[in-house]
Amino acid sequence: MPDLGNPTQKVAVIIPAKDEAESIAATIRASKAIPRADLFVVIDDGSSDHTGDAARSAGAVVVRHSVNRGKASAMETGAKVVAMRDPEDGPARLILFLDADLGDSAAETFPLVESVLNGRVDCAIAALPKQQGAGGHGFVTRLARRGIRWATGWEPTQPLSGQRCLRSEAFFDCLPLSHKWGVETGMTIDLLVNGYSVQEVPCDLTHRATGNDFAGYRHRLEQYTDVFLTLAARFLKRVRAPRRLRIEAGENQEPGAVYQLVYRG
Repeated sequence: MPDLGNPTQKVAVIIPAKDEAESIAATIRASKAIPRADLFVVIDDGSSDHTGDAARSAGAVVVRHSVNRGKASAMETGAKVVAMRDPEDGPARLILFLDADLGDSAAETFPLVESVLNGRVDCAIAALPKQQGAGGHGFVTRLARRGIRWATGWEPTQPLSGQRCLRSEAFFDCLPLSHKWGVETGMTIDLLVNGYSVQEVPCDLTHRATGNDFAGYRHRLEQYTDVFLTLAARFLKRVRAPRRLRIEAGENQEPGAVYQLVYRG
């Protein structure tokens, strides 16, 4: 049996979604199989289809943005909704962020939840297998990886992964989140600089891959721009761990192991 720590600790699943009517219900249903998950929140971020109706029918709490505000804003809205529903006499729920297009594979994110529930890490990030039909040449991934390494010494394999489970206090310590597609890169840097631990955990997930058509290249250009702006903002604000900590932790890191910058008094 897995070690799930405090038996009163619950998990909230937050799913930002825009025009995901075809996949959102399957994602919600699959996430209900995750142990300790008892609250499912979908942020309908300005959809033009029936995403909200499909999510509500599948049993989720739905909050709608009347206009598209972007992923970061949807994540913040979802976390605030969860905080308002957390019990006053118990621990705050862990937050599990999922992409809306995971479908039936969403249940495979349980290893992320387990890693945080048992106290091994503050934030667990999914490492996905190679996705069928994925295009691109890795430019955005390399930019994000190098930026995270510059700021923290950590070199993740999948810095753009949006499937993350973390403690509520860790998430709120990262606010305000970076804009749009820079949110994961910025969050990782902020978590580590603030002293939290992170870990990449393999999860057998599938989602809609970005292809090599015009829409795919446009999406990757938007990603690259947002990640670049996120890193530039942290460079200008000097959001970077002390050199000694970066070197010490970076030299000792192992793939898939917990990574943390240890601040000593």
